[in-house]
Amino acid sequence: MDLWVLPREAVLGGKPYPHKTDYRQILKLMSLLSDEGKHPRLRWLTALAYFYETPIPPALEGEAMAYLSDFLTCGEAGAPGPKLLDWQIDAPEIIADINAVAGREIRSEPELHWWSFLSFFHGIGEGRLSRLVTIRDKLSRGKKLEPQEQEYYRAHRDKVRLRQTETPADTARRRQLEALLS
Repeated sequence: MDLWVLPREAVLGGKPYPHKTDYRQILKLMSLLSDEGKHPRLRWLTALAYFYETPIPPALEGEAMAYLSDFLTCGEAGAPGPKLLDWQIDAPEIIADINAVAGREIRSEPELHWWSFLSFFHGIGEGRLSRLVTIRDKLSRGKKLEPQEQEYYRAHRDKVRLRQTETPADTARRRQLEALLS
């Protein structure tokens, strides 16, 4: 991928496949990929159907998944670590800090490319989100919290501890509805 160009289509099997690019669409796509209630293969197939504007032939699914993965990370693959961030749960902190970096309210823009959104995200310095992620990181590695971090943790324990966005009861209800609709 050419990091100097904002991609709007994938070339798969020599043919262009336009895809979604707006950060809101990509955050929805990431939600689809993280749905623990579905088999990983089904999550990826659902994500491909959502991401690409036209159906992907089965022979190109592997290539399409690899492109999607690279697109989501701007081509930066890294070793997975502990989960320190949830795009939905942490939305208030993410939005506040990205707006500060961007110098404007990004939600009012009709479209903002995912890579531009990530550039703003990576530009976040000290702020609400970094405090939260730092505390989560220390807790995940068994490190001692500083006194002000301990105070924040005591006051915001539910926010610091990443909870499931969908409860088991929600999962059961969703599965019942899916069964009725199929």
